[in-house]
Amino acid sequence: MFSKDCPIGHTNSLITSNIILPEGPLLICTQCGHLVSTCSKGRYDLTMQEFNTSEGTLPNSASIDRGFRLHSKRLKLIQNTLGLPAENIYILDIGCSSGNFLKSARKLGFNIEGVEPAPAAVATARSYGFKIYEGEIEHKEIPKNYFNVLTLFEVIEHLNNPLLLLKQCKDILKPGGILVIGTGNTDSWTQKVKSNNWEYYDINKHGGHISFFNKSSIRLLAKKAGFEVLSIKTRCVKFFEKNDTTYIQYKLTKILTELLNFPAQLFGKGHDMLIICKRSIS
Repeated sequence: MFSKDCPIGHTNSLITSNIILPEGPLLICTQCGHLVSTCSKGRYDLTMQEFNTSEGTLPNSASIDRGFRLHSKRLKLIQNTLGLPAENIYILDIGCSSGNFLKSARKLGFNIEGVEPAPAAVATARSYGFKIYEGEIEHKEIPKNYFNVLTLFEVIEHLNNPLLLLKQCKDILKPGGILVIGTGNTDSWTQKVKSNNWEYYDINKHGGHISFFNKSSIRLLAKKAGFEVLSIKTRCVKFFEKNDTTYIQYKLTKILTELLNFPAQLFGKGHDMLIICKRSIS
């Protein structure tokens, strides 16, 4: 999937890291610390098929409320950043899947549309009454200078050329509009403890995950694409899943991670990263 060049733009900078996955060792950029997978194109394509279903990324019944709370916080942050009421904000959700985020945004009064390459997921999102552009972001029907927000939640880690996508985003956005990116943080406490076993690296659990960002590499990428980074926030610490250890040890580590959540946010060490970038007025 990658040559010797870092997808952030550094040439001949990738060397073997000490993080070993079933697909092979991750490669690390000597200049920005960005990590990339050594999986084959065939393996990548196969794991990406998990998204071409009618369910897409719709949550199960147990996580609907939790998902809505997260979406609400992100939408409130978008509203505060732009200083506009929800009805004056036009969002394009890139990689919208079956419309989970779209449903939350509409419920809260935002204008929202989506773009999605997986036909089965597109059909589900359209069944909820959303306008969906089937295909990639260069879809000829997507209007330019119409949206003042583009969202990219759990998308850029699937790309071998994220710089191209961000440049396309800049071309679509209104001047002064914002791009909101959600992805994992390799500089997190979770990653430091879990290392090879960090779930985010597992292409079996997270199909198509091949490119892994830290705060420096995402900032560099945004700058190269012509964006100003307004903020980078991180959240969440997790050391064990329920099935990874005994019940007692899981409960004890859960208490520990809950205590660490606030300092992780304070020092940028959470494993979920949210980046807000602004397109220049010119």
